[in-house]
Amino acid sequence: MASQNAAPAARKSVKAKKIPEKPTLVIVESPAKAKTIEKYLGSSYIVLASMGHLIDLPKSRLGVDVDHGYTPEYLTIRGKAKLLKELQKAARKSKAVLLASDNDREGEAISFHIRGAIALKNEGLEIKRIVFNEITPQAIRDAVKEPRTLDEDKVNAQKARRVLDRLVGYNLSPLLWKKVKNGLSAGRVQSVALRLICEREVEVESFIPEEYWTLEADFKKGRYSFTGELVSWKGSKAELTKETEVTAVVTAINGAPCIVGDIRDSERVVRAKPPFTTSKLQQTAANRLGFTSKKTMQIAQQLYEGINIGSTRIGLITYMRTDSVRVSEVALKEVRTWLGEHFPAELPPEPTVYLTDKKAQDAHEAIRPTMIPYSPESIKEYLNKDQQKLYGIIWERFVASQMTPAKQRSTAMDVVAGEAVFRINASRLVEKGFYKVIKLLATKEDKESSLPEMRVGEDLKLEGYRPEQHFTQGSARFTDASIIKVLEEKGIGRPSTYAPIISVLLERYYVTRENKQLVPTTLGRKIDEILVGSFPDVVNAAFTAGMESMLDEVEESKRDWVSAMADFYGPFKKRIDEIMETLQSFKGSLDEPTDIVCEKCGKPMVKKLGRFGFFLACTGFPECKNTKSIPLARCPRPGCSGEIVARRKAKGRGREFYGCSNYPECDFITYYKPTN
Repeated sequence: MASQNAAPAARKSVKAKKIPEKPTLVIVESPAKAKTIEKYLGSSYIVLASMGHLIDLPKSRLGVDVDHGYTPEYLTIRGKAKLLKELQKAARKSKAVLLASDNDREGEAISFHIRGAIALKNEGLEIKRIVFNEITPQAIRDAVKEPRTLDEDKVNAQKARRVLDRLVGYNLSPLLWKKVKNGLSAGRVQSVALRLICEREVEVESFIPEEYWTLEADFKKGRYSFTGELVSWKGSKAELTKETEVTAVVTAINGAPCIVGDIRDSERVVRAKPPFTTSKLQQTAANRLGFTSKKTMQIAQQLYEGINIGSTRIGLITYMRTDSVRVSEVALKEVRTWLGEHFPAELPPEPTVYLTDKKAQDAHEAIRPTMIPYSPESIKEYLNKDQQKLYGIIWERFVASQMTPAKQRSTAMDVVAGEAVFRINASRLVEKGFYKVIKLLATKEDKESSLPEMRVGEDLKLEGYRPEQHFTQGSARFTDASIIKVLEEKGIGRPSTYAPIISVLLERYYVTRENKQLVPTTLGRKIDEILVGSFPDVVNAAFTAGMESMLDEVEESKRDWVSAMADFYGPFKKRIDEIMETLQSFKGSLDEPTDIVCEKCGKPMVKKLGRFGFFLACTGFPECKNTKSIPLARCPRPGCSGEIVARRKAKGRGREFYGCSNYPECDFITYYKPTN
């Protein structure tokens, strides 16, 4: 029998079951961005993508109540309902939500709508906004530590732009359907860009070229050879307008001694350009790399959202939609540290500070690399060719902007031959400065040339002449680079809209791109003609720039967006109603006659505009329904009598290509537009 004094049995301790803490949900715009950010934040965060806007105005109707404060009617975008429900469900399983769309008006609006949709299903859940200018571990961690509330002024500015564009587009488009052609549309900012392109086309067409000639002479001194251009004849500036004048000069100086008449040296300081804004990046990429504005922004988006560099995924550049040249103190310190290690002689005592344009919003830094040690050469194996080129010019431009200026010495030597003076120019860098990092951004003007030591009065040997005929050049057609430059100068559009403006004009076939030039189509010119005659304000650059300033004032809380809409819409709607009644119809006037004969009925064919571009149609319609693509060139395949025509994959939605009209007998295909 057990003793009564025995100790009681020890009780087993029971641990309380730990309830796992809910994660924080972070919502960004794109899967690529989500993939990068998720790696930085760890397991206590879930990062999902909204795939851009989830809620917007309806497509099939105006969607703006003009009688009650211009209230927009917001709906879930078709095809996005499932994704929205997934975000709402994820929010229910989270302790908080951080909205991390882009730090601009569109991004703020995306966050605004997502907040409303999530709050509807998750009452009391903390929903905050975070912003960042670059996607790097430090930038993301700092942003998460400093969440803020939504910027209602920025939301109102986006709302005002969206409503304004809808009021213009949904009132102008029916007018064009009735008077010109079904399916047409007109936009507020695009119409101004079309006006500029059409104006330029008129200048190009009306320009009358004039003939002129230049005369070069090749000289030699010992083992040195150099070329001079005729700059003076008989004591006046050389202006040769026809070949007989060139012949007269050559005849008069033939056999005359060639003597060095003057040598002038000069020196100038060449300063680096500031880091890129959006417009300057698009212009430089177009001029130097041959990129369209759309392609530039697509590649910049990839570099911003994240690239795998070995085992690390990182955003290589800062946010790519900006009108500022401002740079953060952290970035300045990093680039100066790097320069001190690699180019100490080219490191100025103090950072170079560039002034941002007074009209700029200055919401973001300039476009710059996020990691200076990641030079283009050091990471080229991780980038495709286009990414290498764009990252290269961004890196070069930023690093060069914080280096010492270069010094260039120029020499102009005049050679006198009778009554003619030929000028030989040479230049070289005596101090390279920032040019030490310039490779992709180097230009023909940067090429160095030099002259041997010469003295006034020395004789030179004339080796020969080279006369050349020229014709004066009028205004050039716009390219992506030049139209963006003009839009920016006139205050039309903003960094986020330059590329879409051009894309929309091309997609609507109001403009075509020929050898990188923007050329208005017959349709585009007719649309412009109607808008100029009926709605001069809509296509007036100064008026449109004023509307952009109004949107800026709304964002800065200086103006009420509803009153701004009322000031515009009243007179505009009245004019629409008047024009709808009085404007003559232009239907059928867009058909262009051709010399092509219908092979089925023998009647002439005309050039018509269809949904996917221009095509040929028989004038015998409806008795003859023959249509075909417009031939661009003869098929190059031996023995084939077909012609090359433009085609498009995937029922008109795929990439355009060029194939033989004799397909399937001839399967010739190319993605390069043929020329004769």
